[in-house]
Amino acid sequence: MAKIQKVAELAGVSTATVSRALSGKSSVSPATRARVEAAAKQLGYVVSAAASSLASGRTRNVGVVLPYLDSWFFMAVLKGAQRTLTDAGYDVTLYHLAPADGLEMDSDVAHRRARLFDEFLRRQRVDALIAVNLELDDHERAALADLSRPVVGLGGPIPGLHTLSLDDTGVARLATDHLVSLGHRHIAHITGDPDFERDFQMPATRRAGYEAALANAGIEADPLLVRGANFTIEGGYEATLQLLGDPRVHPTAIFAASDEMAIGALLAARDLGRSVPADLSVIGIDGHDLADFFGLTTIDQFPEAQGRHVAQMIVDELTGNKPDAIDEDLPYELVVRRTTARLA
Repeated sequence: MAKIQKVAELAGVSTATVSRALSGKSSVSPATRARVEAAAKQLGYVVSAAASSLASGRTRNVGVVLPYLDSWFFMAVLKGAQRTLTDAGYDVTLYHLAPADGLEMDSDVAHRRARLFDEFLRRQRVDALIAVNLELDDHERAALADLSRPVVGLGGPIPGLHTLSLDDTGVARLATDHLVSLGHRHIAHITGDPDFERDFQMPATRRAGYEAALANAGIEADPLLVRGANFTIEGGYEATLQLLGDPRVHPTAIFAASDEMAIGALLAARDLGRSVPADLSVIGIDGHDLADFFGLTTIDQFPEAQGRHVAQMIVDELTGNKPDAIDEDLPYELVVRRTTARLA
């Protein structure tokens, strides 16, 4: 492997400048950094991670905390974040804070979460942390402050940090308003079951937006039209079977709190002989990769772009551009396809 001296000679700079440029220091101009990177690539020079860490106190590693690993949405966020971090020369360490499952108790979850902040992060193996859908308490924020590591949150406001949040109430109102505008008044809602009412209370917030839109349209909310599921296709399928099989209610439209549950609703309606959208309109939230295939009307919240955005904020902060501690709204957009139509 080429030596750092050869890279310095080819780029026309000192070895110290090569070291600063390849370690991401903000004191190096973009033109000089590009020249050094081109020389290093030409000579096949790769910075020793161990040597760089000892010299700079940095690991070139960013931690990402996720609540679920089997969710399309969170994997899309991770995909966007990982690409941006890799392009900037950072490795990714994944921390999984799953909810209680099976025989586990909530105390097991609390123990894993405490170990993350009191043990794992104190090992100094990451330069920064991206907290996805993680509502930090006072102790956890204090633990991160003690580490003096940049932290950016995605999913909801965290006091003292720069965070990126989706207006879940606004998103749900837009989805419900779309159905109301098409003449629907018997609108069902598939929400998250109680296990998902954790950080930031997203299911409850989206249900509140749904009910607010109904109230604004002069429609009384019916609890029998609300069913819980687990944000999967299977969960949405089962919830819709129960909903459409209940003789007490006759929904003409379904608003599902995720695209995967909406896809499950489409499949259940098909199996019950209901035509979509002639008999039943369906709308979801997310912008799932399969939404176009199913012709699903959705509120796209651009999860992969969310991951890229939060990762770029971390990269910027690590290179000296610290953002203000504010809660920044994420964009979303109504995408109308074939699963919603005017009530006949």
